[in-house]
Amino acid sequence: MIDATSGWNRRDILRAGVAAGVGLTLGRVPLHALYPLGHARSHARSQLPLITKPIPATGEPLPVVGVGTNRFGIQTEEEARPLREVLSMLPELGGSVVDTARVYGSSEEVIGRAVEELGNRDRLFIATKYRTGGAGAGADSRAGLEQAFTRLRTDTIDLMMVHDLGGTRELLPLMRELKQAGRFRYIGMSTSSDSQYEELAAVMRNEPLDVIEIDYSLGNRNAAEAMLPLAHDRGMAVLVNVPFGGRSASVFQDLGNRPLPDWAAEFDAESWAQVVLKWIVSHPAVTATIPGTRSVEHLVDNMAAARGRLPDAAMRRRIEQYHEAL
Repeated sequence: MIDATSGWNRRDILRAGVAAGVGLTLGRVPLHALYPLGHARSHARSQLPLITKPIPATGEPLPVVGVGTNRFGIQTEEEARPLREVLSMLPELGGSVVDTARVYGSSEEVIGRAVEELGNRDRLFIATKYRTGGAGAGADSRAGLEQAFTRLRTDTIDLMMVHDLGGTRELLPLMRELKQAGRFRYIGMSTSSDSQYEELAAVMRNEPLDVIEIDYSLGNRNAAEAMLPLAHDRGMAVLVNVPFGGRSASVFQDLGNRPLPDWAAEFDAESWAQVVLKWIVSHPAVTATIPGTRSVEHLVDNMAAARGRLPDAAMRRRIEQYHEAL
């Protein structure tokens, strides 16, 4: 595995230079597994190396693309079937990160039941979030954290985060306690709102967090100004949520059905989703991104962004300028 993280300074991070921190794991998956829907891809495509980045606290590598499950809160078996397929295919395609939260309706329970049935818990990195105060939040901090194990049907949760900074002062000490006991492997904090950056940054400067989760997309690059450099300086992994900008401000509203430029092939991108995801994870401070995914078709497209080459500094700027011109 190649680790290119050393030697980067704050100026490098601010400029979002070439794709630093990228480990290339030469893992392979069968062509039928990578393209289960019969997509017309070449065999060479399935042989591209899987891109991973390390969690700074431990060096543990994570595939740079995972799955967000904000819309996994469903009610019927018919609705659950495609979600189970996503969780089954994710590790087959080289991925592992599954991000959820207590406030995502029944998402934790759906994931817990599906993973138990699939028997692939050891192949997944499950991250969840909990908060106190606000709509859908819990009132009892300790009980709320404990319930995550029951809902996810697991003895160990890979990552627990304070969701939207709700109850930080109460939750972090409890999370550290459970981490010390080996029940949480990593702890951190999340937000998808720029208005919370200042408060999150204050916590980051004073608490030994392993991971932060923030929003970052072509349509909203504010995190690159301070949050991403700070995470790098503090040795914290970064998960990126809302990578496509969300339903109300999706980057696809601008990109639409425009033909993919020839230059996308220079970093092994074959769709606009792959261009966007590769641009995100090529930032040297970003560890992985978690696009919301409810279908295997979208999963296959997204996970292809975790293979092959990433944009360098010049190409990153070219992608930004292309989007700005729209």
